[in-house]
Parts: sequence; C-alpha cells; structure tokens
Amino acid sequence: MVAIVDYGVGNLFSLKSSFAAIGAEIVVTDDANVLKSADRIILPGVGAFGDAAEKLRKTGLDKVLIELAAEGKPLMGICLGMQLLFDKGYEYGEHDGLGLISGNVKPIAEVIPNNLKIPHIGWNELDFKEDCPLFKYLNKGDCVYFVHSFYAADCDQSVIATAEYGAKLTAAARQGNVYGCQFHPEKSGNVGLNILRAFCEI
Repeated sequence: MVAIVDYGVGNLFSLKSSFAAIGAEIVVTDDANVLKSADRIILPGVGAFGDAAEKLRKTGLDKVLIELAAEGKPLMGICLGMQLLFDKGYEYGEHDGLGLISGNVKPIAEVIPNNLKIPHIGWNELDFKEDCPLFKYLNKGDCVYFVHSFYAADCDQSVIATAEYGAKLTAAARQGNVYGCQFHPEKSGNVGLNILRAFCEI
C-alpha cells in the first residue's frame, strides 16, 4: 500500500488518480498509524516552503516521516514535498526542512538568465546522473512537467537527475531510501506513470 500524506497542502486528487491508473493500492491519510502500516509514502506539496513546513509540524507528521525514513521505508517527495526533504528552504526567509536529504532550497532566479520566466513552467528533458531504480522504465530523452520557482541546491552528492532551464537544475534527488522529484509525475503522462510504477516496486 502507498500512503499519500494529507497535511493540507498538495495535489491529492491527481496523485491518487495516477496511482489508481497503475493499479496501486493507495490511501490518502493524516493518520500516523496508517503511515506506519504503509509500504511506501508519498509527500506531496504545493505553495510556499515555510507555510507547508509549519503545517506538517502542526500535525506532528514531520517526526513520523523522519522516523519511518530512518527505518528504511521508501519515501518520495513531489514538488514542494521534495523541497521539504532538504535541510532548509530560503523562500520568504529561512525555514527548516525535514533534513532527510542534505542540501538547501534556493530561488532559481539566482542561477538562471534574467530573460527566462519565473516560475519555470513546462516540459523538460531529464538528464540522468546515475542508474536509479526510480527511472528503470524511462529512456533518454523522456520529458516531465515542472512548475517551480525554487530548486534544490548544495546537494550534488544526492542529485540523480537534472533539467536544463538556463542552468542545470536539480530535477530529482535521492539519499538512501528517500527520493524527491521536483517535477510532477502525476502531470507527466506515461513517463510520470512509469516513475510512480517504479516507486511502487522499490
């Protein structure tokens, strides 16, 4: 069973529908016991880093996720959910993340040319940095859908894929059993479904 964390932030319906499309057993929950009984966990997220981090802490689920990740349970963050996996986020101030992947979340405006629009919205090709089980059904040239103004930085040791948008931006990261996708698999057609399918087999 895959559990999607419901903490008031996230595109839950699209994610649930995507997992249903690949035949996965799925539950959307804010119950710590359900998360503990799940085989895998998805941390979604849309909006601002600080607000989302605060909502997660108020539920107490931040400690649950840290505990389960330490036990080796596969955990994947998506978009803002990925960003929350890192040490700190610098969106409207400085905010603590979950610290499950080493690195910081910074504005893409610091690294891309001034003529490019922010947020970065659209389809981009993934450049794979290592042979990761999350990408076992993907091929070179496959594209995924992004919507973001911030990116994971200071994390070269954990980057498993990048995307080009005036600079090489972190598209996906991994530290042990913890994975993160800056893009939206649930909005990336068959390529995205294949990523979710692979996660269900980890």
